[in-house]
Amino acid sequence: MALTWFTRRPEPVEAATPEPWPEIGETWKPEGVTVVERYYNLGNAVVLVYRSTGYHVVACLGCHYQTTRYDSHYSSLLTLEQAAKLANTHAAGCRALPREIPARPDEAAAREQLRTLVHGLRNRDENVTLYLFHLDRHRLTLQRTNDWIVGELERLADDEPEVLKVSVNEWGTDFRLQRLPES
Repeated sequence: MALTWFTRRPEPVEAATPEPWPEIGETWKPEGVTVVERYYNLGNAVVLVYRSTGYHVVACLGCHYQTTRYDSHYSSLLTLEQAAKLANTHAAGCRALPREIPARPDEAAAREQLRTLVHGLRNRDENVTLYLFHLDRHRLTLQRTNDWIVGELERLADDEPEVLKVSVNEWGTDFRLQRLPES
């Protein structure tokens, strides 16, 4: 009798289905982003905490507040606890009304948005390594997976080698933003 208590296995449980958002009555799972927590501000707009490359981002869907850093003087990326604290603090003081949830852009629009972001990250002084977490703040509007972004960055490097160079090493693919030309 006692032996059967230790050999029983619980029945497998299916993953819980996400609850619909009250504002829209449906779930919203943008590709390339994992929404971890949601807060409501004073105007009932949603303040999201999401993760895309292992770090967290806080974004308000009422105003245009977004951050990937806990302190502007300290450059560490957000942990879940820090992101939750920032989201809660922002939600407690923000009075913005809810905006529409960003629609997923088509392929051409997402490609152009990524190209614009890459051009904007270039520096006049030196070549800079581009990491995927540099694009985390833009994931809600881009709504693409890491694999898609890497493929498009490789394509951009082929099309515009004066902007972006690609190198492959034992750790993976490196992207180097090339310096802006002298005026």
